[in-house]
Amino acid sequence: MRPNAVRDVHHWVGGKEWEGTSERRADVFDPSTGAVAARVRLADPSDLDVVVGTASDAYPEWRETPLGRRARVLFAFREIAERHKDDLARVVSSEHGKVVADALGEVARGLEVVDFACGIPHLVKGEHSEGVSTDTDVHSLRQPLGVCAGITPFNFPVMVPMWMWPVAIACGNTFVLKPSERDPSASIMVAEWLAEAGLPDGVFNVVHGDKAAVDALLAHRDVRAISFVGSTPIARYVYETAAQHGKRVQALGGAKNHMVVLPDADLELAADAAVSAGYGSAGERCMAISVVVAVGEIGDELVDAIRQRTEAIVVGPGDDAASEMGPLVTGVHRDRVAGYVDAGAGEGAELVVDGRGLAVDGRADGFFLGPCLFDRVTPEMSIYRDEIFGPVLSVVRVDSYDDAARLLSDNPYANGVALFTRDGGAARRFEREVDAGMVGINVPIPVPMAYYSFGGWKQSLFGDTHVHGPEGVRFYTRAKVVTSRWADPATRGPDLGFPTSS
Repeated sequence: MRPNAVRDVHHWVGGKEWEGTSERRADVFDPSTGAVAARVRLADPSDLDVVVGTASDAYPEWRETPLGRRARVLFAFREIAERHKDDLARVVSSEHGKVVADALGEVARGLEVVDFACGIPHLVKGEHSEGVSTDTDVHSLRQPLGVCAGITPFNFPVMVPMWMWPVAIACGNTFVLKPSERDPSASIMVAEWLAEAGLPDGVFNVVHGDKAAVDALLAHRDVRAISFVGSTPIARYVYETAAQHGKRVQALGGAKNHMVVLPDADLELAADAAVSAGYGSAGERCMAISVVVAVGEIGDELVDAIRQRTEAIVVGPGDDAASEMGPLVTGVHRDRVAGYVDAGAGEGAELVVDGRGLAVDGRADGFFLGPCLFDRVTPEMSIYRDEIFGPVLSVVRVDSYDDAARLLSDNPYANGVALFTRDGGAARRFEREVDAGMVGINVPIPVPMAYYSFGGWKQSLFGDTHVHGPEGVRFYTRAKVVTSRWADPATRGPDLGFPTSS
């Protein structure tokens, strides 16, 4: 359904809203009602030339801005965002569908990266070695790249961009953000707060768009680095295309996160964790637990405990304080996820909880799908192989720890994994041997704090560096090594020998 009048979501360029030249638009829905809440402008390549040009023009002055002044802008933004975090969370909920409490958590985790970036005077310190040779010293510098771009997904419209732009800007770069066109308004609110905090015009820009905008960013000669979070096929495309154009790239792809539960685990803790990590944000998290691996005799009790908790989940509008899980982001995505439930049942998995028939009072047109739980899933099934990105939790049963380890090793994704156990030896072995970028021990979603870096392995990451934290600083800067000599005039004269450290 479409109301008679909907608002327009514009780009943000040069410190103000900008309509651009493209006439193309996309609908932005309220997932709880199915109504069109806004129309977002979709940029064409000519619009990208204007946006990137604006960021390029702002770069020289921002690069020369003292580190302390850059940090003060971020501190000021942090204060503004903290005061208005409830407003931002409600905007996220209205366009994504997640409950407001979950959106507040997203905002909080994003601001932790801002906290980290406020320490930029310490983070970009170089090194110095005196007397590496006669009268010769060496020191290193970390310098910004120029215009950097971020291409971010719908599931975290605040947090994922904040994995990128605070560090990039703190390091002295300018930034172009291309958020998801499904929930674009949060990015404009953030841009307004950055301007209020004193960030110079053109340092942070927001451009909305689809593949045309992405391709223009990947090929633009003035964009030096690309950060991406999304599905594995698109991550691979972004990585290959941007690299062909000589850009630095970090492209985070899909996931199929496993939670292994050993027979000695705390059953209640494990069941709580599986439900929280599997159905939070309707499963639309790249770090959601989508597969529980039940080892040995714990399977029956674990599945029953998860079932009880799953059936008790309250599904409703994101702005209802009673809701624990909201709708999915669009009707198309809801139908895609429901199709996987159909496929899982058809492939022989045991559908323990079926959320397909869920009805939410007064919200017949909302994009709701109840939580679904499968048992006795096998690796050949599509619900195991594919990243579903919805409230579908699968239980795979294995006989031993070694069987579980082989299952994880054979999976092409390696974003995050978790182990639930009381056995410290098993935990130590798991964290050392498991083939994944992020590991949780009795922690279902091992998203690291901002002063560590986030990223997976295998087909969950294309590129060499993870986002935010120390690796983020390295990604958004490049090293320069300076060798200097201030020799006594008496020692001058030609020397055709190869330089050494003597």
